[in-house]
Amino acid sequence: MSFFKLEAHNTNVKTELRAGFTTFLTMMYIVPVNAIIMSKTGMPMGALITATALITIFSTVLNGLWANTPIAMSVGMGLNAYFTFGLVLGMKIPWQSALGVVFLSGLLFLVLSFTKFRVWVLQSVPYDLRRAISAGIGAFIAFIGLKQMGIVVANPAVLVGLGNFDDANLLLGVLGLVFVFAFNAWKLKGAFILAILATSVIAWVSGLAAYPTEFVSMPASMSGIVMHLDVMSALKLSLLPVIITFLITDMFDSLGTLSGVGFRAGLFKDDSKELQKTLEVDAAATVVGSLIGVSTTTSFVESASGVEEGGRTGLTAVFTGMFFILTLFMMPLFQAIPENAIYPVLVMVGVLMFSELANINFKDPAISVATFLIVIMMPLTYSITNGLAFGFLAYLLIKLLKKEFDDINTGIVFLGLISLIVFIVH
Repeated sequence: MSFFKLEAHNTNVKTELRAGFTTFLTMMYIVPVNAIIMSKTGMPMGALITATALITIFSTVLNGLWANTPIAMSVGMGLNAYFTFGLVLGMKIPWQSALGVVFLSGLLFLVLSFTKFRVWVLQSVPYDLRRAISAGIGAFIAFIGLKQMGIVVANPAVLVGLGNFDDANLLLGVLGLVFVFAFNAWKLKGAFILAILATSVIAWVSGLAAYPTEFVSMPASMSGIVMHLDVMSALKLSLLPVIITFLITDMFDSLGTLSGVGFRAGLFKDDSKELQKTLEVDAAATVVGSLIGVSTTTSFVESASGVEEGGRTGLTAVFTGMFFILTLFMMPLFQAIPENAIYPVLVMVGVLMFSELANINFKDPAISVATFLIVIMMPLTYSITNGLAFGFLAYLLIKLLKKEFDDINTGIVFLGLISLIVFIVH
């Protein structure tokens, strides 16, 4: 195992195996969750289960071998919801075109990963705005989760209202929320998948959902989604802001995750080779993922659970990826999981992302207004793109009005111009 430099990282095969299995347990939920979310676009769920498992295996193992870091990757929460509910269902873009958007954003990210652009953007956008983006996406996906559970419903008088709590399916979703909140608060390993399974069992026993007739099967065919992306239809001026949104959000999401996990493990320094290589894998996996039919791939914060177990090298990631092979054969079980056992996870992920607000400096008027608009406009307009546009333009405007020109750089101006395009071509 000299390839992974285990001794240099003060670890061994046994520790890396345990860490890899821990990471697998904590992020195994992504396979059924992503499949159910993206199937709302009309894509076949069985094919999505196979594609999600395969891109997780590919990206995670590749990262272990190429970057030698214990970072696991899969289809990112937030952008998969934006793909489904924002682009396909909201903007009425065919899912094939939406995959084209993902491909172009991933290709841009891959090219830019070999340049100084990543560092330039990172240095251009204040930390507080990056945290606001995370919190805004958290509010967005939590709103989607609550809406899909039926807790929040349309109301013609006041736009939204409270759902019907006499509905047994809604109550199942509430029970799922209780499970996921409790298991997360108790810091149980695999809290998300445990909450999904507990809620599903209750649904099966109570008759709200059908029992799985079998638990394992051969992987479903992906023929209905592989290479079905439409890149040419995504090459429109009106979709440029969406492509940039996917690019910037993936970049900030990855950098934020890698910074947090890397800090715990002492892995990454600013612009380190390991960080660079991990981002290269992240970008390459997004391109490959769009080809096989899934949304943006990104680094998973659940990798921190493996790091806490002592994982320090790419061997942890390789073990994690290999464990995901099991999910390829679990389609009957995943398909039997009721939707309201899945959507509480979106709410919990939203809560975790929303907690970034605690670290924001609200004493700066530009930051406070931009943060408010990012967080409130993402769910209200059902669009991450719109939220970013409102936030960046507000920040730039207030800094200009206060003549705080030192806080304005070319990166902020560039993002402000992209934000203007959002409203011009809307």
